[in-house]
Amino acid sequence: MYKISQIADAYKQKLVTPAGAAALVKDGDRISYGLGCSAPYDTDIALGERAKAKELHGIEVLSTTVVKDEPYAIYLNSESNDEVRFASAHLNGFDRKMNKAGRCWFIPILFNELPKYWENIDKLIIQVHPMDKWGNFNIGPQASDLRGLLRAAKMVIVEVNQNMPKALGYETELNIADVDYIVEGTNHQMPLIPNKAGTAVDEKIADLVVPMIEDGSTLQLGIGGLPSAIGKKLAESDVKDLSGHTEMLVDSYVDLYEAGKITSKKSRDKGKIMYAFAGGTQRLYDFIDDNQIVFNAPVSYVNNIGVVASIDKFVSINSCIDLDLYGQVNAETAGYQQISGTGGQLDFAQGAYLSEGGKGFICIHSTRKFKDGHVESLIVPTLPQGTVITTPRSAVHHIVTEYGVAMLKGKSTWERAEALINIAHPDFREDLIKQAEKMGIWTKTSKISM
Repeated sequence: MYKISQIADAYKQKLVTPAGAAALVKDGDRISYGLGCSAPYDTDIALGERAKAKELHGIEVLSTTVVKDEPYAIYLNSESNDEVRFASAHLNGFDRKMNKAGRCWFIPILFNELPKYWENIDKLIIQVHPMDKWGNFNIGPQASDLRGLLRAAKMVIVEVNQNMPKALGYETELNIADVDYIVEGTNHQMPLIPNKAGTAVDEKIADLVVPMIEDGSTLQLGIGGLPSAIGKKLAESDVKDLSGHTEMLVDSYVDLYEAGKITSKKSRDKGKIMYAFAGGTQRLYDFIDDNQIVFNAPVSYVNNIGVVASIDKFVSINSCIDLDLYGQVNAETAGYQQISGTGGQLDFAQGAYLSEGGKGFICIHSTRKFKDGHVESLIVPTLPQGTVITTPRSAVHHIVTEYGVAMLKGKSTWERAEALINIAHPDFREDLIKQAEKMGIWTKTSKISM
């Protein structure tokens, strides 16, 4: 640590231009762009210029669920994995495009363990909130795995952005003594994720889930139209004394807070909406800024199964891509193609069920319509070859489609198959029954009492 009188001089000594920061990257370096809104802007552009000039060789760029509204410049200006390759622990839209192009690999994780995974990172390059008079940079709303990255990083470069919201919480500060170089960025606007409205099917699913949420529940909501629909209906409902504890903080929590639904009555972290990282509209970032109500913390705490289990009436709401009649859930691949990642779905599925009065919901549309017009059931006999199991059948509590709710805990294989067929689209139920019979998990004698 520096003395107070030394901080201003230390800041000046560590100050470099974006080009100067980019010049620090050497052949073979392993770089991390962090998580959430942390990815650098100006330094990435400067690295892109170096890539365009064919100056980068054997570089690997790591990230996790980066919230960004445009691709990395270092990707756009490089041409091969010999120059720059990428890896992500949770694919976003741009990661998927890089993955399809053969430039980005997926890192399988359990999100609650993520801070322990990182090792041998040559450069950690992240955006931060401006430094205070004590020499502390606030890292913004993404404490998630900061300590793991800092432990693993040989060099730390921060890019200061005046628009980065100041996120209050635990392990949200980075002292100048732990920073090697400082870039004063162009204060690029925070990347925005529109608050997507739910579809008609999302509304039907929300109508089934909301009545099962009790007063005093603590919510974990994901991102997308369905969580938005559930949040909106809860804000308009008679349900009261809700709290939040979620890996990703989204606009739905602002809706609930402004509707007077968020109170301090939960059994742990009273008065705080706990989260690991955030992404949404400017309204969300304004809500986070210097606000004690929203409390940022490492994902090793937020997603810890024991922590979640200790919160009474914990409600976890997630979605998936498809699932089979065994109750196995896929939320990350389309066949062999990586779409997303495990994230915290398994963490919260287990924690919510262990919570006193807790409930875990995995929600899915019953069908998907393809571009050529044909429709397929998203409840299938067995998952296609290459599919990754995100949540095993033993960890699934409730599955919800627009046709109903299937409670799977404690159910035998034939009871699970029957429950899932009952909430499948009616057009596919007969075929699912025939397939279940062939699989030996549903027969005419299944219901005979022993």
